Amino acid sequence: MNSLNPKLLLLGGSHAEIPLILAAKELGYYVITTGNDQKGLGHSYANKNIFADFSDKKAMLELATTEKIDAICSGCNDFALLSTAYVAEKLSLPGHDSYEIAKQIHHKDKYRKLAESLEIPTPKSIRISTIEELEKNISSLQFPIIIKPVDLTGGKGIQRANSIEEAKSAFTIAMEKTRENYCIAEEFIEGTRHGFSCYIHQEEVVFYFADNEQYFLNQYLVSGANTPSTSSQNTLEMLKEYSERIAKKLHLVDGILHIQYIEKDNGIPFIIEVCRRPPGDLYIKLVKHATQLDYPKMLILAETGRANESLILDNFSFFSPYRKPRCVLRHCIMAKEKGKIKGIYFAKEIQNKIIDLFLWYKEKEFIEDPLHDKAGIVFLSFDSENEMEYYTENISDYIKIIFE
Repeated sequence: MNSLNPKLLLLGGSHAEIPLILAAKELGYYVITTGNDQKGLGHSYANKNIFADFSDKKAMLELATTEKIDAICSGCNDFALLSTAYVAEKLSLPGHDSYEIAKQIHHKDKYRKLAESLEIPTPKSIRISTIEELEKNISSLQFPIIIKPVDLTGGKGIQRANSIEEAKSAFTIAMEKTRENYCIAEEFIEGTRHGFSCYIHQEEVVFYFADNEQYFLNQYLVSGANTPSTSSQNTLEMLKEYSERIAKKLHLVDGILHIQYIEKDNGIPFIIEVCRRPPGDLYIKLVKHATQLDYPKMLILAETGRANESLILDNFSFFSPYRKPRCVLRHCIMAKEKGKIKGIYFAKEIQNKIIDLFLWYKEKEFIEDPLHDKAGIVFLSFDSENEMEYYTENISDYIKIIFE
């Protein structure tokens, strides 16, 4: 493939973007990746790398103009999505919502207001800019609360607080992480945590997929997920309805809408986060393994203005819009402590259940931050939900990092 092929600028180049890069190349695009992290594992899969800050929307516009791109695609990052929407709007590139709509979805405080107007269950929250504002307004919420930046994902800057003093400390941490001059405090919702990924076509959900999120040491960083979801069909239908309310209100273009939700004991899903880009850590490969749907390719087609091609519509008509997926677990390989890596242990009992494996650790590499550092991602398939649940709960006994 050479630069005579249509040029696609993909904002990102980590391991999370590899399925998108490969899908774009299969569809005939000359792929240019960008981002600050020159060590990102995805860059080597692209045709060209230009390293720049993808959160700088004006720098991305200049890059896109200089390279004379034909299409643009967001990676698995909210800053990348916002810059993608900005560039697409400025250059009249298809496949993306307006920049204002993108901000309304991806800024947590703006989404909370939208959800309230659409009567979508979401945690009660307040916006806070100072300690004084927190002290004045915190009484409107019931402890425990969660304080988080409005512009970050992956658990960054999120803290739980059980008292006013803990809230002050949590506020300080959130403000140190955010690029904005405020954050939000919201009531803590007790329940099981899940993901719901759907595809919007003409403002209606034509496909959806749900999972059960898994957490390791960091209770705010998703470290795995399995499927089928334990949520009832009634709960999933509620999420489908909520997704369509959002799509119709904002007139969303065709493509992904991903939701993180907490399901209460009564089956009501409270939507915590919403985004219009794929989640990280190869989530779209989880969808592909569990459904056999080529989700990465579908998302590239949507973001390049090719949402009406038969490759998309024929596949989604098969699901119409939900078909129970097979039992699959995506597990991020992490350690419980710091140490120098010697290797990865896979128990014999689990080796024949592995259907996909992507390791990026190097021997003698050091795990500095057990709350965030990963050595790789593994996908496992099971014959039943009971078997899947057993191995999910005990996965640390079967897959572990071995230290020197």
